[in-house]
Amino acid sequence: MGMAIGTSAAARLEGTDDLRARRIFDVDAAREEMADLVRRQLELVGEDPERDGLLRTPERVARSLAALTSGYAMDVRDVVGQGVFEESHDAMVMVRDIEMYSLCEHHLLPFFGKVHVAYVPDGKIIGLSKLPRIVEVFARRLQVQERLTQQIADAIQEVLQPRGVGVVVEAAHLCMMMRGVEKQNSSTITSALRGVFRDDGRTRDEFLRLAHAPPGR
Repeated sequence: MGMAIGTSAAARLEGTDDLRARRIFDVDAAREEMADLVRRQLELVGEDPERDGLLRTPERVARSLAALTSGYAMDVRDVVGQGVFEESHDAMVMVRDIEMYSLCEHHLLPFFGKVHVAYVPDGKIIGLSKLPRIVEVFARRLQVQERLTQQIADAIQEVLQPRGVGVVVEAAHLCMMMRGVEKQNSSTITSALRGVFRDDGRTRDEFLRLAHAPPGR
């Protein structure tokens, strides 16, 4: 049987009904205000916002931030659309090495890496391209990797009601690489397991073995 999404999981999805209303800013409506803020930031770091190379930087930053936080305007159900199909397949389905780029909410510096997603169907499957789109919904927000991992798993669980979901995220964080401890070769791995991926040791081991296998294998 499919598993119903729990209260805590629903909370992590942050209410897909009002995601569009929670957009951080409308770049067209707030362009002038955002540009003023960026211009002031340039002054505070000792730059001249009027020099040739920086004249259009405030507008570019506003547009860039709008793109990097576009997930706030996305609804998982709209992204999935009609991409869920009735199907009797009951073995693991996995998409590996989904590229992911996000912004650390603590320093507004990028973290990036790969997401491995798998599920065991319970009468329904999802179009394979929809899984990277679900990742994008939550990656294009201010994030911490731990929450991002949980949100991806909960969204797939809510949409498909499968027998189980597994998500592994491997990422490098510029807040560790460019500042602070300045460790360039470290990576962070997080996982979220639901249903049979949590309760069945063989399913869990198969998923983790495939997730951590070298590329191309």
